[in-house]
Amino acid sequence: MRPTNTTVVETETQLPLGWRERLSPSKLSTIPGRYNLPRMFRKSGHSTKQMREPVPTRSVATLQTSFKITDTFELWRTRKWSVLDIQHVILAALCIFSIWIIEPSAPIIKTAAGLGYLLLLLMPISRQFFVPSWPIWTYLLYFFSSRFIPYDVRPDIFVKVLPALEDILYGTNFSNFFSRWTHPVLDIIAWFPYGIGHFGLPAVCSAIMFIFAAPGTVPMFAKSFGWMSALGVSIQLFFPCTPPWYERLHGLEPAKYGMQGSPAGLARIDALFGIDMYTTSFTTAPVPFGAFPSLHAADAILEALFISYCFPKLKGLCFFYVCWICWATMYLNHHYAVDLLGGGLIAYTIFLTVKKFWLPRQQPDKMYRWQYEYVEIGEMKKNKVLDEELGYNPVRAGKRSIDGTDEFTVLDSFMHSASSSGNSSPTSIRSDRSNRRMD
Repeated sequence: MRPTNTTVVETETQLPLGWRERLSPSKLSTIPGRYNLPRMFRKSGHSTKQMREPVPTRSVATLQTSFKITDTFELWRTRKWSVLDIQHVILAALCIFSIWIIEPSAPIIKTAAGLGYLLLLLMPISRQFFVPSWPIWTYLLYFFSSRFIPYDVRPDIFVKVLPALEDILYGTNFSNFFSRWTHPVLDIIAWFPYGIGHFGLPAVCSAIMFIFAAPGTVPMFAKSFGWMSALGVSIQLFFPCTPPWYERLHGLEPAKYGMQGSPAGLARIDALFGIDMYTTSFTTAPVPFGAFPSLHAADAILEALFISYCFPKLKGLCFFYVCWICWATMYLNHHYAVDLLGGGLIAYTIFLTVKKFWLPRQQPDKMYRWQYEYVEIGEMKKNKVLDEELGYNPVRAGKRSIDGTDEFTVLDSFMHSASSSGNSSPTSIRSDRSNRRMD
């Protein structure tokens, strides 16, 4: 059979006239609406605000030095208000209520004090300190003024609830067990976390996180600490329960408002040093029947969670401190184990909420706050729709710049440094709705 000769004819592809102009970037049409990034984020449960890249801005360590109240008013005018701003209304209401019930009335002094703090909140140079710490000051005022709440409007004091819960949950009374054997050495060991660490450690943790953690961490810690403490005092007022020292002194007899508190095991510390450090203050405590929840345990657990988050290598030390102070509260006869459980649950819930939405992420390659050019906020997941349909990784939704107008990043902190990083930060990718084409 003779082979068949096949002839291949090469032809030149004919392109329409003007094809070079049509491929010009300025002539290309925009992405169809179904592939539009903001629209796809909305479909997947993310808002367009969460997908913005950081905008180059001033240093993360910028210090506010202005005394002009008008600057704050301008900030309020341009600010996008949200439901979360109701926190300021609640804080203001708690402050007004606390000042109002304090006796004697002294209206002039109270008005002057209120206006003075309002001035601190309005001046930019003081606002950066007093806005994030406002929940803490409110908690302290709320706690110390609660002694003036009339007895006739308060609920009954629960004497048997906590001992019963202790037996149901654990089958024994841990406070009575740990406080059964006492010794001066054990008193000193328990005194360090309960009588010193509880009052001084929040400031120490704030200083450490301010220097070595991501910018914006300290304001979130301050707000978490203040709101948690205010919530704890509210529970203690609406659900008053007697602590273990009451059961040891009075048994299960009904308790009445107006009865004195007790330093319990801390009285041995006063006797050991010959100084009245705790006897008078605990005897005249504003909330003597505030056993549940334990704010000693809640504060320690919240501090441990923040420190462990910022410095993972210190998790073991944080766990040890939490166990130490929990033992001390029961050894000194101030709390039941169920009180510690309640305080721990409140602290853990608040921390998880703040971590998910507002807590800045730590960058392992940064040692000091001044090395940060931007921070990433919260825990945002990747958008799988963008990965699959567009073929590239989406813009990280949680990355935001350090902007002084953002309440939940670094609008304010306990302290600011005058130095700055002065480096560039990632540019922003914005979508112009006027040029958006929809299918």
